[in-house]
Amino acid sequence: MTVKLKSDKAMNYNFDLMTTRRGSHCVKWDACADSEIIPLWVADMDFEVAPAITEALRKRVEHKIFGYAKVGDSYYDAVINWYQRRHKWEIKREWIVYTIGVVPAVSAVLQALTMPGEKVLVMTPVYNCFFSSIRNSGCQVEESPLLKVEENGQMTYRVDWQDFEHRCADEKTTIFLLCNPHNPACRVWTRDELARMAEICVRHNVTVVSDEIHCELVMPEYEFTPFALLSPLFPKFVTCCSPSKSFNTAGLQMANIICPDYDMRRRIDRQVNINETCDVNPFAPLAVEAAYNEGEEWLDQLNLYIHENYKALCGFFSENLPQMKVYKLEGTYLAWVDISAIGLSSTELCEKLIKEGKVWVCNGTIYGEKDGEGFIRINMACQRERLIEGLRRIKKVLDCL
Repeated sequence: MTVKLKSDKAMNYNFDLMTTRRGSHCVKWDACADSEIIPLWVADMDFEVAPAITEALRKRVEHKIFGYAKVGDSYYDAVINWYQRRHKWEIKREWIVYTIGVVPAVSAVLQALTMPGEKVLVMTPVYNCFFSSIRNSGCQVEESPLLKVEENGQMTYRVDWQDFEHRCADEKTTIFLLCNPHNPACRVWTRDELARMAEICVRHNVTVVSDEIHCELVMPEYEFTPFALLSPLFPKFVTCCSPSKSFNTAGLQMANIICPDYDMRRRIDRQVNINETCDVNPFAPLAVEAAYNEGEEWLDQLNLYIHENYKALCGFFSENLPQMKVYKLEGTYLAWVDISAIGLSSTELCEKLIKEGKVWVCNGTIYGEKDGEGFIRINMACQRERLIEGLRRIKKVLDCL
């Protein structure tokens, strides 16, 4: 089925528009009682959503009845058409198992496909919920540290292929949990890198589970490749994805588990039902449909705005805090900053920033105690004026050291 998309090419979206979220029961702003703090931590955005989403939800609210929701054909069509149009990935409807979020999705997949005591491989530093999902599934975390490298004057990460294969070769390692694009390392893995991961995992009979929640947040000159496009090399894989990060709808709670293999999918679907995360609210499917069917231009403009925020952040640190090194941003809206030269631990700096600077950033150690030490993560998905004020507050604290 082909969806006729509404044209929004003539629209210009104002991401500089200041929003007020404090008092709206949002985690990002209301988790701290101090109203003076600028929150640049948890990964959600301070931008209003695409107008098509607001309109879809407005119409649903006007119905005034909010009973149990049925996910219909139009939802599957929106997902399938989006990935085919945007990423050249042809998904069959029966491959899709929906659930309430990517973290519950990852947990259900791990519980369905592993036995207690097995190892799940991750490349650190990595999204903090990976650690809890693995441990809550009764498995062991197996860490393959990414390599820090400098390329063209900027720091970035590369895979330590020797270490990665060594850990895949361990007979207890049964799952590789991939973050694609990688949070917080800001990498958008290339097709060649993904192919090499696939070849190694095939060689050692390791199943790949790819968290692709940030797949639409890609900076200019970079291209996201779904791990699924490597399926001729690696036919057994699972993808967990959602528009929640890219379209700022995390609170609506909807995600997809995409798995072509029938037996794996049957086990995953059963686990989703065991976990009782199979029912979604009446707003979530409509938001996904609106985002995928009518939100593409909004998303393209969002990525350009985030890229400009990133350049502003890099310029600020280069001019005012050159001892702090910003890693190259290929994807996500999360700046990964090396603070090791300032003489404070990540924990010490984060505490000082909250208490003395009234700015809240993420402590790098939550992404791996060893590989995240000496780093902070800054959420750049906010109005540029707010971001710059947060950076000024960071500078003011560091100027007093």
